[in-house]
Amino acid sequence: MFQHSIFSLPFIFIAMVVAANGWFGFKLLVLGALAAVTARNFAMGLNRWADREFDSLNPRTASRPSVDGRLDATSIFIFTAVNALAFIGVAYIINGLAFYLSFPILLILGSYSYFKRFSEGAHLVLGISLGLAPLAGVVAVQASIPAWSLLLSLGVMFWVAGFDLLYSLQDIEFDKKNGLFSIPSKYGATATLKISAFFHFLTILFWTLFVAVAGLGLFSVLAVVFSFLMLSYEHYLVRKDFTKIDRAFFTVNGYLGIVFFFFIILDRIFA
Repeated sequence: MFQHSIFSLPFIFIAMVVAANGWFGFKLLVLGALAAVTARNFAMGLNRWADREFDSLNPRTASRPSVDGRLDATSIFIFTAVNALAFIGVAYIINGLAFYLSFPILLILGSYSYFKRFSEGAHLVLGISLGLAPLAGVVAVQASIPAWSLLLSLGVMFWVAGFDLLYSLQDIEFDKKNGLFSIPSKYGATATLKISAFFHFLTILFWTLFVAVAGLGLFSVLAVVFSFLMLSYEHYLVRKDFTKIDRAFFTVNGYLGIVFFFFIILDRIFA
């Protein structure tokens, strides 16, 4: 699902722009996009393959191609394996550090599919998975991991974990019934909303520190301010009506990353 890559792609390119102090080259643009899409395809494919049994029982996911007969398990597995190999290959072309890191990155991405079977920490694992995106971006440009990239990544981690908590509100009863672990099923909707809000507070905190440590300018500050407004709107939508979760999850978070990236570009142009 290419549209899901929209969550990680902007932050890969944000890290690349900051690391290169501007344009990082067409070659890395293509390789960065390929790395993001193949990594996302691997993670999504493995998730669909591993969750076939649960998805077939959940009314929300029963119409997915992975469970309604349009795709068989073997095809999904082959798709997942091919994308894993493609990701490793792209990392090898980028540089040595990217290649060596590609293996633990795939391990982390793949672990999310199994975490809900034994721990409600799956939300944070998903956050870590997408939080690796900025680190991958900076490694591609300068083959190192500076402090500002860690702060950017921590912000992404809590951003993703926070909106995954909201998304998981849809499956509270299903998770309880089927013995799956999640923060909503264990602590309830009210506590989940509070935890999600706290995670998003940490998101804004870490992104503010990222801007400061990286020595960025006014447009980057505006990126953080915009993110705060968008996350506040997301929580408003979900608290007002749980049926708006899909809108909050895809639309609001999708625009957040894109606009953040746009402000970073302006920051580098007018630096």
